[in-house]
Amino acid sequence: MDILDLKYGCNPNQKEASISRPDKLPVSILNGKAGYINFLDALNGYQLVMELKKATGMAAATSFKHVSPAGAAIAVPLDEKEKKMYFVTDKTELSDLATAYIRARGADRMSSFGDFIALSDPCDRATAKIISKEVSDGVIAPGYDDEALEILKKKRNGSYCVIQIDPKYRPEKEEMKTVYGISFRQDHNDFIPSDKTFGNIVTKNRNLTEDARRDLVVALVALKYTQSNSVCYAYRGQTIGVGAGQQSRIHCTRLAGGKADLWNLRQSDKVLSLPFKEKLSRNDKDNCIEQYLSEDPEIDVIENWQDYFTSRPEPFTKEEKKRYLENVKGISLASDAFFPFSDNIERAFRSGVSYISEPGGSVRDDLVIEAADKHGIVMSFSGVRLFHH
Repeated sequence: MDILDLKYGCNPNQKEASISRPDKLPVSILNGKAGYINFLDALNGYQLVMELKKATGMAAATSFKHVSPAGAAIAVPLDEKEKKMYFVTDKTELSDLATAYIRARGADRMSSFGDFIALSDPCDRATAKIISKEVSDGVIAPGYDDEALEILKKKRNGSYCVIQIDPKYRPEKEEMKTVYGISFRQDHNDFIPSDKTFGNIVTKNRNLTEDARRDLVVALVALKYTQSNSVCYAYRGQTIGVGAGQQSRIHCTRLAGGKADLWNLRQSDKVLSLPFKEKLSRNDKDNCIEQYLSEDPEIDVIENWQDYFTSRPEPFTKEEKKRYLENVKGISLASDAFFPFSDNIERAFRSGVSYISEPGGSVRDDLVIEAADKHGIVMSFSGVRLFHH
């Protein structure tokens, strides 16, 4: 039995905690110490990025928080607006892996604060330099360049958690866990989306573009490792809104849709031209942007947020934001289980959704399809549920 002791369990009072295997563990800690939740995030996140890499052939990264992805992405090159919204400058060193992590982290920067990172490829210098500037708890990857490892070892005063996993490792077909002294057993979920996943298009509009297929793959793989119920919006090779762990599916759709709206609003000229003071940290900028886009300006994300600007920014009114979002189109959306009511389609359409993948199988499928047809949405039924607990 190979056993690795952890800092503690889910909480500090759960002092005795470890991970183990009957044979050799496929992971090793190269720096820092890992806790129970760190490894839950690391192992779920690593599965996500490896499956994205397998499904798309592109480098992948995810930003995990509390056993769900705050963001996940593949290495689609950044356009100029994305570079600006992600604080990428001409001096920023980019690689495919670094681009994937920039996208994953930028999907929902507030939720990603203090994330655990998973990378599909060995971490290079460019990616390590990006990680070094973010507030993060740790990273897992199949390897590290010497220079990248040295950069990461300096993070958090030398305590940053760096985990390496054997890329050849494959789990057993059967997986088990224990709850309240009772053991649960099931087959490992080996579903990975492919072109066949989108073969059953049920709407009048059947024009599922290659970009939309790619984005639906990203959304479905992300959902596979998101606590259910869950819905995911995706665009340009990344998640832009994840709604996780809601008991009602419409709440998932609303939560994820609100995040997708904020991601799109961050690319507006009003946000990109905010007059920040020099040498402001990324986190302070994030908080200011969150406050600027807040529906309730009386609730401060940070105190005296207006002091972070060289001049008072022009307000972004509710009507202006609504008009901006009305022009958003081409977003993909996936759901881990069927939509029971057409209200999910109506809410998704408000956030620019043009493509949907869901399992189908509801007694109201006809009403859901009718709502999609009303808005010209392309929708496919995958026949595959992706609950994750």
